[in-house]
Amino acid sequence: MASRLSPYLQFRDTARQALEFYHGVFGGDLPLSTFGDMGVEGQEAHKIMHGMLTTTDEFVLMGSDTPEQMEYTPGGNFSISLTGDDAESLRRYFAGLSEGGDVTMPLAVQMWGDEFGMFTDKFGTRWMVNIATS
Repeated sequence: MASRLSPYLQFRDTARQALEFYHGVFGGDLPLSTFGDMGVEGQEAHKIMHGMLTTTDEFVLMGSDTPEQMEYTPGGNFSISLTGDDAESLRRYFAGLSEGGDVTMPLAVQMWGDEFGMFTDKFGTRWMVNIATS
């Protein structure tokens, strides 16, 4: 897989409904993972940690619920996601795009096994980078 640039939408408790709505419009495949699937317990276990709609037209739209302890601002509820398995290129993109910005999560291996990081660039755009390990 090469690298892919995709919109990533954040929701407050409505990710499942929103992603299922988009799936109904665009069709395709929509795997959903909950926080509970990753070992989180309690009232947020049923919420969506990650959903990825992939259509037959090769559209990709991703989304998740924003945990209660994280800031959520309707209208500012999106990021741009860079994903793939070209680790060298994705690390270079992370370094270049985050220069002069605010790294909120440095690239590091996460509980799902991939290398992941987040930042806001110097223009205020939020980015997420996921480097697949398999």
